[in-house]
Amino acid sequence: MKLFFSVLALILFSPDRGVSGVSVSLKDGDSVTLHTGVETKHQEDIKWYFKNTRIAQISGDLSFICTDVQCYAGTERFRDRLKLDHQTGSLTITNITNTDSGEYKLKIIIRSSDSEKVFNVSVTNVSAAELYETKKGESVVLDSGAIKNTNDVMKWYFNDTLGVEINGDQSLICTDECKERFRDRLELDLQTGSLTITNTRTTDSGLYKLLMTSGNSSFSITTVKRFCVSVSVVPDSGLSSAAVGGIVAAVVLLVAAAVVVGVFYCRHKRHTPVPQNVEDDVL
Repeated sequence: MKLFFSVLALILFSPDRGVSGVSVSLKDGDSVTLHTGVETKHQEDIKWYFKNTRIAQISGDLSFICTDVQCYAGTERFRDRLKLDHQTGSLTITNITNTDSGEYKLKIIIRSSDSEKVFNVSVTNVSAAELYETKKGESVVLDSGAIKNTNDVMKWYFNDTLGVEINGDQSLICTDECKERFRDRLELDLQTGSLTITNTRTTDSGLYKLLMTSGNSSFSITTVKRFCVSVSVVPDSGLSSAAVGGIVAAVVLLVAAAVVVGVFYCRHKRHTPVPQNVEDDVL
């Protein structure tokens, strides 16, 4: 019985009580939002730590807010890549790199008590942009390689300009620049988010990026997938009907010119007097 109460006391008063761990796997260049699951107006303080270094903090009354170097002088690890939600205290890390891998600790202080949550973030290198080569006038399909869930948001960018977007309600949005550039030549699979470009042009060549945002109550991940598209013009080995017509016309003109020259020469030859023999003049 004594052993039972000893074990119970160890569980109840363990310093790690209230700490839970969440594993997050990302690829280089992705963005992630680590959710607090609370509203800051009900909290005294929210603090974020990376490897025991404070990187973000927000008070319940919003009187104090800091991120990165503002929280800890002398460190600029994230360089303006941290964003703090003023309503929830959730932390967003953009354009993440493998050096950002490690333990992120969330500390929430409520009425002189506190709770902690740990996020174990791992970042792996991402492969180079997938290369798609096509010929002018053909179609190309940029495969997302995913199945879209109901609440996922997918956004396509062409040379860093937003083109098309699928919201959680499956509605499709195409920006004005998208409409002007592609003119109804884009087709989007609402189930996978894959993008098809029809009747391609050389101006369609460039870098396409797909941003896929999904998540749960603990975190949200925005995955980046890159596609490099090259549209080439294939030279026509045959002659068009217009070219053939031009050649025929040129030949006709040359023949006509030759006839005219021949007729002129014959007439000139006919009317040229024949010189008399010198000996005849002497006699």
